[in-house]
This record gives sequence, C-alpha cells and structure tokens, in this order.
Amino acid sequence: MITFELQVRTAGWVGLGVKSRYTIVGSDLVVGGVLPDGNVYFSDQHLVDEDTLEEDGSQDAELLGLTEDDDYTTMRFSRPFRSCDPHDQDITSDTMRVLAAYGLNDTLKLDGEHTFVKSIFLLQVVHPDNLDVPEDTIIHDLEITDFLIPEDDTTYACTFLPLPIVSKKHHIYKFEPKLVYHNETMVHHILVYACGNASALPTGTSDCYGADPAFHLCSQSYQFPDDVGISIGTPLDPQWIRLEIHYSNFHNLPGVHDSSGIRVYYTAQLRKYDMGVLQLGFFTFPFHFIPPGAESFLSYGLCKTEKFEEMNGAPVPDIQVYGYLLHTHLAGRALQAVQYRNGKQLRTVCKDDSYDFNLQETRDLPYRVEIKPGDELLVECQYQTLDRDTLTFGGPSTMNEMCLIFFFYYPRNNISSCMGYPDIIYVAHELGEEASDSMEGVMAINNVEWTPESIKKAEKACKESQQTVIIKTIDETVENTTGWIPEIIPTPRGPCLESSGGKVQPQDETPAGFRAAPKGLSSSGTATLGCLSLAALLFGQGAFSWLLATLQAGV
Repeated sequence: MITFELQVRTAGWVGLGVKSRYTIVGSDLVVGGVLPDGNVYFSDQHLVDEDTLEEDGSQDAELLGLTEDDDYTTMRFSRPFRSCDPHDQDITSDTMRVLAAYGLNDTLKLDGEHTFVKSIFLLQVVHPDNLDVPEDTIIHDLEITDFLIPEDDTTYACTFLPLPIVSKKHHIYKFEPKLVYHNETMVHHILVYACGNASALPTGTSDCYGADPAFHLCSQSYQFPDDVGISIGTPLDPQWIRLEIHYSNFHNLPGVHDSSGIRVYYTAQLRKYDMGVLQLGFFTFPFHFIPPGAESFLSYGLCKTEKFEEMNGAPVPDIQVYGYLLHTHLAGRALQAVQYRNGKQLRTVCKDDSYDFNLQETRDLPYRVEIKPGDELLVECQYQTLDRDTLTFGGPSTMNEMCLIFFFYYPRNNISSCMGYPDIIYVAHELGEEASDSMEGVMAINNVEWTPESIKKAEKACKESQQTVIIKTIDETVENTTGWIPEIIPTPRGPCLESSGGKVQPQDETPAGFRAAPKGLSSSGTATLGCLSLAALLFGQGAFSWLLATLQAGV
C-alpha cells in the first residue's frame, strides 16, 4: 500500500491522483472534504471528461484522516500500488504524473486554475539519510561564466574547466546544481565530461566530447554511496572537464546571461571504490532515424562486453552497477536496459515506461547489478512522432533524438561507452531503396513514403539487421565488433489487490522485489521503507502546502 497526505489552503474539496501521459480524461482522483456542518466526504473517482468526475465502482482508497481548519484542508489516505479497478492507474517505479486539484467550495468540478500536474518518481530508491559527510569536505564550483543565452529554442554551451588541483588522491562524493536565480527554467540539463588524463587544456571538443560523462543534472543534488567516489589527483585521473549546458529558450528571450554549473564536494578520506560511468544505447550519429507519424517506434543499441578486457589493458573486475540515468529527447516515451548472459536474458536492469523529458535525474537501483565479462547489454527506446511530418534524426538538438542510458558503477575501468547501430544499407534495401554505402543509405531513408506499414517495416529492419557495436575507452581508443539484437522477454506485472475489476491478466505474477500488501492491513502495521523516498511536491502559488508519499510494508 502507499499512503498520501495532501494539504491545501482551501475550505473546499481537495483531490489527489494519477494521470496518463497523454490526457487528463480517465485520470483517477481521490477526493474529499469537510462540509460546513462538520461531516466529511471521501470518494475514489475518475475523470470522464476534462472537468467531470464520476465515482469508481470499486472504492480502493482508504481514508486515514480528513480535517479542515481556518487555513487548510488536509486529507490522508492509502491505496494499493495496483488495484484491480480499471479506472485506477498503477503506481510503479516509472515516472508518475501526479494530479492534484482543489475547489473553493464543496462542489466537485475541476477548474483548470486549480488543477496541477507534476512528474515525479514516487517509488524512487534512495540511499539512507545518514550518508557520510566527511569533516574535511572541500567545495569546488564548475560553472560557465556570464554566458549570453542565444534567442534560439536549443543551445548547447560548452567550456573546458580544470578539476581541483590536489597533491594526492581525493574522492568527489557529491554534486549538486548551481543555478542562477530566474534562469532555472532555461537550464534543461548539465553534463560534465572527463577529458582523459591529460594535464593540458584540450584543444577541441573531440578530445573529450562524450568520453566519460561523470555527472548529469536536472534538478537535485546527488550523493554517492559511502563506498564509492570519483577519483581525482592520480596520474590516471582527469584533470580537465568539459562542461556542457543544454539551454531551452523556447520563449526566445533576449539578453539573458547565465553562470550556471555544478558544485562538487570532495574529500581526502577515500572510499573503497573508484566510480565509473558506462554510456550505453544507440550510437547517435549519423544512422539514428525515427519516421514521422509513428504511434510507436522502437530503436535498439547493443553492447557486447567481450572486448572490454582487451581494450582495458588489464583484467576487468565484475562491474557493479548501483545507479543509472535515462536520456532521450522530446519524442521519447520509454526506455529500458536488459542484460543477457550466455545467450539468455538475465534481467531488466532498469526501465521507465512513462519517461518524461523534463524529469531526468540519477536514479539508484534497489540492489547492485553485477555485469560479467562476456555479458551483453541491450538498450531499447520507444518514440512517438504523431506530431511530426518529417524524419527525426539522431543529434544534439532537442528536436533531434537520442537513445542513451548511463550506468554508474564500480570499480572503475577504462571503458567509457559501448553503443550500437543497425546496418543502414540493409534497412534501406528492406524499405525498397537503393544504397551502396552507408551515406547513400541515410539519404535513401529520406525518400521513403511513411505509412503505418512502412514504419513497422523500418522498425523490423532496424531490429533484424546486424548491429555494429562501437566500444570506446576514456582515452578515446575505439574498437568495433558486431552482434544481433536478442529478443526481450517482458517483465511480468505484480498481482492486483482486491480483484474485482478484471485488470489482472493470466500471465501476471509477482516479480522480484514486489510485495503485495495483505488485505487486512491496519494502520498499526505501517512502516516507512528506508529504501524508498518521501516525495515532497510543491504545487503553485502556495495553495498546496505539501504532499507526502510513504509506504506501508506488509510482512
């Protein structure tokens, strides 16, 4: 079970629920309030149109408290992660679009001015609150200086900066955004790339572009586990970084200067392991394409680790992955990374079936995933382009696309990226186009008349063609290999609770890590799970004071 508490500055009704990505219609909303005579009302409902609520046939929310004072109406309730009511949205580890609403009186009708939606990781796994903070902590800022943001929709601003100069090995253990007030909405994300182990200023972006993305930021600080840190100060460590800031100036505002960046915290108290970052996915340039008008289009990027030891120059210990970050642009709808060993699917390492371009943050895994030499890793990205009438190609612009997953792991090795792309000549031929080399293949894709049938044929050809796998080290050594896209076996869903609506399907079972709450759970059995976060939301104009999501653990 999951428990919510909502506090709103109103004497009317309040509501909280979950909506789908595409429409508010069909959203589930638990509503309640206190009548002038002191009686309370509470109901599990759903939206039949943009402003009309209807009570669910199955009431799956349990009221835990509902009060009203001179300032606030406060409602606390619990509900299953997955009820069997088809009107209830499942609560999963995917990006959840939380819907909050309120009224100025007790008439249940939605008003756009009093309705808010926010994407959030409700079931985000986080480290404990008692992470180590070394007494000798030193702070260092990596920031761009007085950059004039162009009046363009998308700009990537880049600069080279030195890492802290230290006389012996130190560990970076935490980073956080350093944003200029009022510019927060224009800074979409920040990347920091380590530039090999050169001691001199790199002469061009090719020296470190995409080499070793050590940090990624959207809106929050992040502290590594107590046994992991980013090494600086040894001959093997980078001394320069490339700071890349993605600006989205969609309102084309003139004259905006920015000095944003990342603040890093480092210490001489060394952790047990050096952290590494492995970039996986579809090799962006130049063969990645997504047809226009696609309800769904899947892209794949394969990684084969069999050459890691040869390229590393030394034996590669088993890679222990503890965190990850997903990245596509605006057309991205879902991503997943799947691990294979000896030709068999081992596990889905991470996934998000409801990805939001505007919520990209480092996420921790519920347990550390071990990758052994010889394992294969497959990244699958799903896109939708119903709003586009021309091809979307891979590239850095927001209107281009990417398909990337970053693994945060230990102990560090020399491999920085492992990505794949399909045989574009084969794909062009399957679409009825002539091509004798790769660039002709890319050009031929532009000649295709895109229909639902040709879109599916392109997706099938990309999946069935041989993949070229490009493996790159931190010092820019590159090796290629080839492979084939394996099938992905879907992860079964957990059982629904209090089956009455027929949502559960025959193949559903309890997946690893899922615990269904017992039917008779009482408030005395409530406990906060240490591995899951308390989610705090702030909705508009101070009307919503706060929202807490905690978990009830059924034993």
